[in-house]
Amino acid sequence: MNDTTDSSLRPLRILSYLATQANPVPAAQITRAIGSPRSSTFRLLRGMQSLGYVTHLPEFKTYALGIAALEIGQAFGIQVPLARFGHPVLDRLVATLGESAHLAVLHGHETLYIHEQTARSRAPLVTAKDVRLPTHLTASGRMILSGLGRDQLQALFPPTYAFIQRTGKGPRNHAEFLHQIDAVRRQGFAREFGEVTDGLASIAKPVRDRSGRIVAAVAVTHAYGIQAAATLSGRTQVPLQDSILDALEHAARELSRRLGWNP
Repeated sequence: MNDTTDSSLRPLRILSYLATQANPVPAAQITRAIGSPRSSTFRLLRGMQSLGYVTHLPEFKTYALGIAALEIGQAFGIQVPLARFGHPVLDRLVATLGESAHLAVLHGHETLYIHEQTARSRAPLVTAKDVRLPTHLTASGRMILSGLGRDQLQALFPPTYAFIQRTGKGPRNHAEFLHQIDAVRRQGFAREFGEVTDGLASIAKPVRDRSGRIVAAVAVTHAYGIQAAATLSGRTQVPLQDSILDALEHAARELSRRLGWNP
């Protein structure tokens, strides 16, 4: 392989290396991994950062995959098999619960819905196929974000990020957002009520790939009243949430196994 070919492959080697790292890494470590001169590596990293393929965390002097790289990986590696595998799984989930369900992946700062199954006698949701909503407001988005490390969350949602709201509900600042994601990690599922659409609540469970990484979420949306809102906020417990969580767990595990996950 000549020098020109080798140079042209260095950006791909950087992406391949960063994709295998659980945490952001310093430039010197990347330099050693790809066997490139230090000056060349820094030039490549700056160029890739300008295009969104890598993210620089100046506080820690480290680099991680950027939004553009994550979007490409998700688009080709997740959406196609999920769309194929998800349809029958969501059919069974909706038949079991009588509530609408959907599948979603992360798309930058947004939740991208790749499949929705509307239950009979239920009105269509805003989460139709190819619809995007602010990730921090959706149960599916929070579920996927809970699988990211604190540094990755910081890169996607810096302290200055403007957390918009649709219905006047949802995290208003960085501290509330991180607290919410921590709660999702502890309980193993995510929920929102009235943050996307007034009167509707969603509960989401994680879908994992063969490495165990959370790559998508399957969620159920249902109407709620005052009692249900109190229940989903954690103050009480009713059979509705239990039945949804049980069915979601079964669906999420089935989808994960089809993606190669073996717990």
